Amino acid sequence: MLSILKGPKFEQILKKAKENWVEFVPTKQNVVTAGIDSSFNNTRFQGIELWATTAVSIKSDGEVLVDLHDSGLGSDIDLSKIASKMEIEACEKTVDLVDLVLMDGSLHSQFMTRQSSLDAMVVKTMKKRDNVIFIAKTSNTKKQFEELGSLAGDIFYYNHITKGPGFSKIFVEKKYGADKVISSTFVRLSDSTPIIKLEFLGGHRGDDEIMSIMNKLYKSSVGGYPYALKLAHNNCKISDKELAKMVSLLGLSNEIGSREVLG
Repeated sequence: MLSILKGPKFEQILKKAKENWVEFVPTKQNVVTAGIDSSFNNTRFQGIELWATTAVSIKSDGEVLVDLHDSGLGSDIDLSKIASKMEIEACEKTVDLVDLVLMDGSLHSQFMTRQSSLDAMVVKTMKKRDNVIFIAKTSNTKKQFEELGSLAGDIFYYNHITKGPGFSKIFVEKKYGADKVISSTFVRLSDSTPIIKLEFLGGHRGDDEIMSIMNKLYKSSVGGYPYALKLAHNNCKISDKELAKMVSLLGLSNEIGSREVLG
């Protein structure tokens, strides 16, 4: 399988990836960061959908800055949109409280494509202090090497050229309009840790800014990933067990035919 991904132009793409990679060892810089993530869960029975969404903003030291909840009964509810909107609301309430706001996921895929109706909200919030960064653990984008016939995502090739810290030269995407330009870079914070993808709003970023951001992220990262984002993920998750408690509190567990709700 790996031989298929490598393909006939594999070495040529690796050469290009090496040219794009900037070796840089970050140093710790004291800043206050917050991570933001959202979650949703639902269950259906007798034509009714019970749903719940949360969004959390939490600092690296564990202090919760914003904790949003919503729930209801209905049908055909777009839970991903509700959760994304709550993420923006949490971000809006956080940008003035910390130095860096870290959003889980991809600005490109989440707000400029899947939830494009929310793009005006996210752009306004990100422009307020220009301190919001989207961080993705994985990436499927195939933009930087597609002209060379790449088969795998860009991150695959960067992972093959080095195991050391550094970043890829900034890639600028302008297809969403002048006020929605996205700059992105792949980053490794320390030796042999996973590469993560950073996305910024605006096309004015330079190498010095990426190095500065890496210094700020390095201080509060564990295993190459910002600890605030890990805390946000753990604090916003809605388990099936918690949903079952909601069912019980609402008295729905006594309805005829509702046993499947409780699993």
